[in-house]
Amino acid sequence: MTEPLVDAEDFPRGDIDIYEVRTARHNIICLQNDHKALMKQVEEALHQLHAREKEKRARDEAEALAEARSQSQPQAFARVNAVTPGSPASISGLQVDDEIVEFGSVNINNFQNLQNIATVVQHSEGRPLSVTVIRGGRKVHVGLTPKRWAGKGLLGCNIIPLQR
Repeated sequence: MTEPLVDAEDFPRGDIDIYEVRTARHNIICLQNDHKALMKQVEEALHQLHAREKEKRARDEAEALAEARSQSQPQAFARVNAVTPGSPASISGLQVDDEIVEFGSVNINNFQNLQNIATVVQHSEGRPLSVTVIRGGRKVHVGLTPKRWAGKGLLGCNIIPLQR
């Protein structure tokens, strides 16, 4: 492929068929060019395939993460629809539209009606209760101490059950 086709004095060599050699060289070079072009197409196709797979994997991971988050987000069973200013609920940081996930020992698994919460409040008068709420999509823990105050009840808030 690389040997010269002429002798030292630039005359065509007599020991080879120059036409045959040039034709063979031309065919080999054409085949090499075709091979390079084909390999470039294969490489591009592989890049596209891997890019699609990477996008699909990222999309699947994002969906799995979103599903895991939605499953790990605790279920609320009640919502605060009113908080009186200056009340124990207001002082503890409870806010309107907080969705209650846990109220002391009451949670989605053992909540039957609002009497469950009332019982916990009555038995915890003067002692802090751990209340977990969902506020703006985030879980928030509130320390609430039911006690007598100038207003009605021991909490000073209104809680309604959520319809599931």
